[in-house]
Amino acid sequence: MAILLALAASAVYGSADFLGGLATRREKPLPVVGLSQLAGLVALVLFLPLVGGDASAADLEWGVAAGAFGSVGVGLLYSALSLGKMSVVAPITAVAGIVVPVAVGLVLGEQPGTASMVGVALACASIALISRGSPEPASPSPEGTLAPPSGRRLGTGPIGRALGAGIAIGGFYVCLQRTGPGAGLWPLIAARSFAVCAVGGITVASGRRLAISRDARALSIGAGLCDVLANVFYLLAVRRGLLSVVATLASLYPASTVILARFVLGERLRLVQAAGLALATVAVVLIAGVR
Repeated sequence: MAILLALAASAVYGSADFLGGLATRREKPLPVVGLSQLAGLVALVLFLPLVGGDASAADLEWGVAAGAFGSVGVGLLYSALSLGKMSVVAPITAVAGIVVPVAVGLVLGEQPGTASMVGVALACASIALISRGSPEPASPSPEGTLAPPSGRRLGTGPIGRALGAGIAIGGFYVCLQRTGPGAGLWPLIAARSFAVCAVGGITVASGRRLAISRDARALSIGAGLCDVLANVFYLLAVRRGLLSVVATLASLYPASTVILARFVLGERLRLVQAAGLALATVAVVLIAGVR
């Protein structure tokens, strides 16, 4: 059951990234993140009576910590997606994200084994391959706004942000795993509440407005709902299985993002980048020692 839930989380995470990426190509990341987080919080509150649970203070504290990591991760990811190719940004984030649970395991005394250490090396190699040049630009959509402008290069900006997003998302995975099995959805509600407050605080401090167009609004809400559903799947999975296995399977979400980007946006990859994507998949599996 844990494996099926983790795979479901992976598929829905990829869909959330795709929708969020489209939204940030129409609007700046901050209003997209704010609306998506708010939509997810509302959905969690509505579903809370169906799940129940009794969270301790520690559960809520880990939830808030998860919210802090998640806010940074989603913000950086959406920013990276607005600048670079979805089919390149998503795998970099996934590979960076799985390294964090492995590192935490080492600190706690776990011994991942030779296969996992080889996976770390392959992950570094895959990032180098994926980052070599920009894929062939996608053809413009009918509105001419969904695909990045022709000739845009995937420079250090989106790559650095994708790496930062992955590290933060890895922290999110670890924090949720530390919550108790009887806490229900409360840790996720704590995480989302922190994220909504954080975005609101940043907005007030910067003097910005969260006004957003109708099209981007629909995409942002869709991204938020998909993201929170994926979070629920992940939380249920990690309470039934090992962190290393569940986090690895959840980190395979670039597959659905790439598929959607390929068929909706027409994004194409160079051969060397396709090899990098394949190597990234192998690295994610090896890092967690899945056989």
